[in-house]
Amino acid sequence: MPRTHAARNGLLQPSATVAVAQRARELKAQGIDVLSFSGGEPDFDTPAHIAAAAKKAIDEGKTRYTAAKGVPELLDAVCARSKVRRGTDYGRENVVCSVGAKHVLFNLALVLYDVGDEVIVPAPYWVSYPEQVRYTGATPVVVETTMADGFRMTPEQLEAALTPKTKAVILCSPSNPTGSAYTEAQLRALADVLATHDCWILVDEIYGELVYDGFAQKSVIEVAPELKDRIILIDGVAKTYAMTGWRIGWMLGPAAVAKDVNKLQGQATTNPTTPAQYAVVEALSGPQDAVAEMLAAFTTRRSLITHGINAIEGLSCRMPEGAFYAFTDVSAHVGRKAAGRVLENDIELAGYLLEEARCAVVPGTAFGAPGHVRISYACSEAQIEEGLRRIAEALGKLE
Repeated sequence: MPRTHAARNGLLQPSATVAVAQRARELKAQGIDVLSFSGGEPDFDTPAHIAAAAKKAIDEGKTRYTAAKGVPELLDAVCARSKVRRGTDYGRENVVCSVGAKHVLFNLALVLYDVGDEVIVPAPYWVSYPEQVRYTGATPVVVETTMADGFRMTPEQLEAALTPKTKAVILCSPSNPTGSAYTEAQLRALADVLATHDCWILVDEIYGELVYDGFAQKSVIEVAPELKDRIILIDGVAKTYAMTGWRIGWMLGPAAVAKDVNKLQGQATTNPTTPAQYAVVEALSGPQDAVAEMLAAFTTRRSLITHGINAIEGLSCRMPEGAFYAFTDVSAHVGRKAAGRVLENDIELAGYLLEEARCAVVPGTAFGAPGHVRISYACSEAQIEEGLRRIAEALGKLE
């Protein structure tokens, strides 16, 4: 009997964020009152004018294949939006639109990384970064950051991690899972280190428009335009426009990389869903009022959840600059007992909170940060208040 799986599948671990969200859905389907703080998606509906653009596209018969990289209108809208946000001057030859930003990153991993390469990944990291690197046979080089440093990699740490085998560095600002974002000065310091090393710079800016308190969000390409030939930007509409299920993301970068990504995609998915492409054109080029409204709601929730977490004994988190996550240190509760059973790590503690508090959070181990949990505040204020009450009550029962 032939082997049923390729050996490389053993390199992959299941997505912890997807697994926790799925478990929460299963419990809800059983009629159990579970509050989910695990999802990485806004709880808002896609703005009506964006949905209407997709309906219009369907009515006009725009439901057939397109170029693998997307329709010209979408490529132009992506370039125009990036010019507004970052001052860039990309053209259609620099863009490939894919089935979400995750698909973009996977395409880039397959196009850029070889067996024996190293890819620097600051931790806490989004769960898919190291997994995608491993799948290609390359090695993720994890650089551990701390809450004291704002969960940001320092120039000294970057310099120490770089080797002749380094093929790429992955940055995410604002970050999933921490919400931390790099200032212009911090990006400049990292760019100065990278200027002397010949490697790709992958910058995930999917949360780039979700920043708070006037934080001056900057892209590496703005701060270090001299590195443009090595910078690849990853972006999409999922978080900013509440369009997670529409599955449209893109890369902006050197034309040669875009050409190879387009070629790979042509042998994989071909184009992202056609009506969704036209919805994204409207999202990027149409009214932005809904974005401001969602950001205002996230701002209120951010304050509510951060202060609430820090008021619970044994929990602490920093005020994030962006995204919609409160990355919480729970190490004070690891090693405590629940009904005589020791909770050995953050995974078991998260399991306890799901079963006892009926609150779904994601263990920090999944993000390369044991002793933490990620708590999403992409949910209502009422849910946040009730969830904090339940978590405090559950932790109070530990021995």
